[in-house]
Amino acid sequence: MSGTVSSAIEPASRGFFDAHCDTVLKVLDDGADFVRGGGEVHVTFPAMKEAGIRAQIFACFVLSERHPGEEAKRAEAMIEAIEGMAAGTQGGMIVARSREALSAAFADGPIAAILGLEGADPLEGKAENLRRFADLGVRDLIFAWKDNPFSGTAFGEDTPLTREGERLLGLAGELGVMIDVSHLSDRAFDHVSRMATRPFIASHSNCRELCPSSRNLTDPMIRRLAERGGVMGTNLGPHFLDPEFHKKSMALFTAAQGPGVSEKERKQLRSEAMSIPRSSVDWVVRHVLHAIDVGGEDCVGLGGDLDGVLTLPAGIETVADYPSLLTALRGAQLSERQIEKVCSRNFRRVFDEVLP
Repeated sequence: MSGTVSSAIEPASRGFFDAHCDTVLKVLDDGADFVRGGGEVHVTFPAMKEAGIRAQIFACFVLSERHPGEEAKRAEAMIEAIEGMAAGTQGGMIVARSREALSAAFADGPIAAILGLEGADPLEGKAENLRRFADLGVRDLIFAWKDNPFSGTAFGEDTPLTREGERLLGLAGELGVMIDVSHLSDRAFDHVSRMATRPFIASHSNCRELCPSSRNLTDPMIRRLAERGGVMGTNLGPHFLDPEFHKKSMALFTAAQGPGVSEKERKQLRSEAMSIPRSSVDWVVRHVLHAIDVGGEDCVGLGGDLDGVLTLPAGIETVADYPSLLTALRGAQLSERQIEKVCSRNFRRVFDEVLP
């Protein structure tokens, strides 16, 4: 099936497929104007149009410790907010629930907004609750952001999937919800790679060989992802790209996520992180090239983590600057075919295989 999909994609259909952003948090909590743009928001509708974004996964990030007892309600509010963002574009963007809607986006149809759960905390510990969120349009699922009843995570105890996590894995495959291993522990990644019956993705993870964040994938993990037909979305956060930036920022990141940290303290830590010199966009290219070298040209795409990272590489201020990535990739002597795969085709292929 994947061969048929790839051959059907014409060169003229270029555009970007970005596999992760946290923009709805800024819309829902800070009142950011997605439709008209402006303000301190990486992803807005005008910027997406300027860049040529054709598909974007909007993450609904809900953590139990921040919304105890209201995880499902919070996720539903975020989904409703994304629906409202799409409605405000007057048909320029729609919430895409099918492969047909995704294909239309790359044929000059409305931009495809794909709903994702970043962490399965809204399922309240029961895999069966995914059915309700799939009915609401969720098509991408990261099992855990911090260790939860479904899975261990990169910043947790390196535990595998739980029994309920195994049930969730099977149900996601049944419902046409993409399994997303970003944030998962190494053992959970291995668990997914052995049990998943469909391709899966790492929506916003980089190469651990280049930058030692536990959120990044090792070379064996990249190979396994590629063998299963999956795609890794290159994260534009410098702390996932550049080992020196990672070293300087890790202490600040850890402190910001600590228990009892006030919003005032988080803002101070954010300010300190923003003062670290920004990494070159060349680091994005290095991770793309390494992933291609390890797993092949079909296993890497873009998952910028915009509005979820504190800063971006030098020269990239918002999603409107994504075309500069084309220049950087061409400078690395990638072919136009390889560039198109990185920018959109690889994620299109894998979602064509999984979406209903």
